[in-house]
Amino acid sequence: MSGVEKLDRESCYRAVKSRDRRFDGVFYTAVRTTGIYCRPSCPARTPAFHNVTFHQSAAAAQAAGYRACKRCLPDATPGSPDWDVAATAAGRAMRLIADGVVDREGVEGLAEHVGYTPRHLTRILTGELGAGPLALARARRAQTARVLIETTDLTYADIAFAAGFSSVRQFNVTIREVYAATPTELRGRRGGRPATGTVTMRLAVRTPYAGRALLDFLAHHLVPGVETAGPGWYARTLDLPHGPGTVRLDIADALEPGTTAFVSATFALTDLRDTSAAVERARRLVDADCDPLAVADHFAGDPVIGPLARATPGLRVPGQVDGDEVAVRTVIGQQVSVAGACTVTGRLVAEHGRPVDTAIPGLTHLFPDAGTLAGVDPERLPMPRARGRALVALCQALASGTVALDRGPDRDDVRRALLELPGIGPWTADYVAMRALAHPDVFLPTDIGVRNALAGLGHDPASVVARSESWRPWRSYALMHLWNTLMPPVTPAPAGVDRKEN
Repeated sequence: MSGVEKLDRESCYRAVKSRDRRFDGVFYTAVRTTGIYCRPSCPARTPAFHNVTFHQSAAAAQAAGYRACKRCLPDATPGSPDWDVAATAAGRAMRLIADGVVDREGVEGLAEHVGYTPRHLTRILTGELGAGPLALARARRAQTARVLIETTDLTYADIAFAAGFSSVRQFNVTIREVYAATPTELRGRRGGRPATGTVTMRLAVRTPYAGRALLDFLAHHLVPGVETAGPGWYARTLDLPHGPGTVRLDIADALEPGTTAFVSATFALTDLRDTSAAVERARRLVDADCDPLAVADHFAGDPVIGPLARATPGLRVPGQVDGDEVAVRTVIGQQVSVAGACTVTGRLVAEHGRPVDTAIPGLTHLFPDAGTLAGVDPERLPMPRARGRALVALCQALASGTVALDRGPDRDDVRRALLELPGIGPWTADYVAMRALAHPDVFLPTDIGVRNALAGLGHDPASVVARSESWRPWRSYALMHLWNTLMPPVTPAPAGVDRKEN
């Protein structure tokens, strides 16, 4: 279901009657008699069919005059997986809205990122999601504010600006309209005051969720100074619009299917206005909006990926907190081992990254931005000269805007722009699309890891690769399942957790 016109009432109502959690975040149910809207799995009594309407977004339900249910908190669901599968202009815009682009740059800035006029983008969003960019941004601000109200003891003024509101008055009015409660009523009685600038939030993910496998992947690719990890957790620095920050993610398996689990994220921010951007980037990193049951169903009968999907249910594609960083790291890692790439990248960080003070041992620098690396002499980079020239040319394209990896432009356009750069081939462009642009349907047929994994599983690599088209539109997840067979556990499990295979 990827548009308002595709929300079939009968199908939606069946999902509501069965309280099917797979549809949480895909559509929302509004009840005329109560004036509230809910997620499909709301435990309240199922309303009569003639009393409900269905909406593609929380913002659309709010724009129609409905308030969020206080029982099921419908605005706190994972996002729709359709946004990444189809990658339409509406989906790309939603990712940018979640990152706070409307709050920082307005509708005009959002439209420029996506490549449309503000008027046409508003028509697209209204047609597909039932609300325009301002309403969608308002709904996101309200949800961020609610979480901060309920999970921190920040002042309401701090929360208002952290969530992206332009004034405390606007914050108060929106909270009352969306939740039919004042900020004080939402907060209730709680104790424990966090340090200023420190925010802990729970990132909703659909289950099953193979958190330990994701953590192992991240830990296997750590760049010194920028990332660190330990038993059950991963942390890194963040280069955010208003200043540096850090995030620590506590990641665990959640294997019961068809529910909503949470990844705990603790942010330390220089400027609380970066809260929304930091949260969205952490959500990208942990692939929070994936629908693992849809992926598993697709692979159920496949003789190669099916057994792997059953062995590691809920495997995710690790995302990113900065698309430019992914591209730089990908070029550095061409034709070298992961360990070698991490070492070289760590040297680059130490020489060109911006030092930052953090409370997490091992986090000392921000990753170098494209503008800084664009001015580096390629002959002085700790890598072969051809790769150094390719890296500098890439950074020049990123810094000038010739290539944009903020998930605004069309993926195919980005891929073509990357392939036009010297030293950037299909493997690099496709890997960047998978990690930086959250493309769910990338496969790397020439990758040595893929061929080693297939051979290790007793399959003929050539014949399997030849029929990999059958894995669409989830080939990125098939790729991760193959790589996962080669991945030794890197971080020890937390105390009391069994480390055996699922």
